[in-house]
Amino acid sequence: MEYTSLGRTGMRVSRLCLGTMNFGPETEEKEAYRIMDAALDAGVNFFDTANVYGGRDRRGWTEEIIGRFFAQGGGRREKVVLATKVYGDMDPQDGPNNQGGLSSYKIRRHLEASLKRLQTDHLELYQMHHVDRNTSWEELWEAFSALVNQGKIDYVGASNFAGWHLAVAQSKADARHFLGLVSEQHKYNLLCREPELEVLPAAQGLGMGVIPWSPLAGGLLGRNALNQSGSRSARAQAEVEQNRTQLEAFAGLCKELGEHQDTVALAWLLANPAVTAPIIGPRTLGQFEDALRSVQLKLDDATLARLHEIFPGPGKPAPEAYAW
Repeated sequence: MEYTSLGRTGMRVSRLCLGTMNFGPETEEKEAYRIMDAALDAGVNFFDTANVYGGRDRRGWTEEIIGRFFAQGGGRREKVVLATKVYGDMDPQDGPNNQGGLSSYKIRRHLEASLKRLQTDHLELYQMHHVDRNTSWEELWEAFSALVNQGKIDYVGASNFAGWHLAVAQSKADARHFLGLVSEQHKYNLLCREPELEVLPAAQGLGMGVIPWSPLAGGLLGRNALNQSGSRSARAQAEVEQNRTQLEAFAGLCKELGEHQDTVALAWLLANPAVTAPIIGPRTLGQFEDALRSVQLKLDDATLARLHEIFPGPGKPAPEAYAW
């Protein structure tokens, strides 16, 4: 496994991040344990989750599974750079404060609940799952800096922020002499390259690591995307048909390379210097093991150029992408 610093921090994380969203709803607990143990054995030390994972009726379920995994001992918790998220509604007892948001009240309550479910006393990375346009950065940084000072979290990250949100957040943190954001978790893959306009340049310029979610575009960039027509939902099949020309060209290129589509899609992300670690979300141990190959695969310039032809992005960051 390869490692890199998370943004401008001194903390080293694996180039693949184990996403756990499937644990519980799609992956039964014992299989989740096997995946997490295999991840640690392979050197994957970066685990990502969220307090809302587990489904609408069982929010928190995924964190509970991870907590029981840590409780087995054997240094499992000590080996993991653990990240979770806060924003969504979790506790009906919060009454009117249960709606999505990031008040100081909510951050405090939801962190304590996450720590309890995860059976740990701290987090390496606590991420805002979405931007809250109704809460001031003065309130947010007051809340997060208190948690850092209390030793409950080490770093603060963002998810689904626009480039200008990152810039404003960081300027407010700088004014407080606070480290601020160290990472941005964002949807980014060969079929979704809009982040190259603003988000990736902003993150790089501000010293934030980029953690791509949905690196396989919900399976469209996976090895079985073109041959599962009978088992896909109508919506998923429509997405395949909408992108069929690109997906067929991609499959052809991967065949020439002797690699699976998912391996190449992950390797393409890893070739971007802005990217810290794509989030892989395996449902099975086999899927996790397949993802490991992507770290070994180094795409040459010619292959990267062909991928750009198949999946053209904006070409340049803003404003050069659309200005003279």
